[in-house]
Amino acid sequence: MILTPLMLGAALVLSVATGPTTQPNGSTHLSMQQKNAAMQPLVRSATDCIARAVAADPRSRSQLDLGDLIVDSMPNCLGPVRAMIDAYDRYFGDGSGEAFFMGPYLDVLPTAVARWVTERND
Repeated sequence: MILTPLMLGAALVLSVATGPTTQPNGSTHLSMQQKNAAMQPLVRSATDCIARAVAADPRSRSQLDLGDLIVDSMPNCLGPVRAMIDAYDRYFGDGSGEAFFMGPYLDVLPTAVARWVTERND
């Protein structure tokens, strides 16, 4: 899978960033590995949506900053991104989804999108 490094990195970041905690939202019965596994399809869905939107943008063939294209793709991908953030909050505690999105997820997103677009254009 193209986004396998992203998924593995996200899983590692999830494990390290959250540590062993208990959540009042009922997800304490899941192990960290189970929570990470449950998050993978949502992270993949959000990332694929953003990458598809960037690849479909005619500006992606120019030297425009990839960050601008990613930002411009967000309105088209609010559903998958929101689902990812909400699920992260359910599994790891309120507010953690936004922190994950704004931190570790956005840190690796440009690399994942660039790789996705490059592999589709080869």
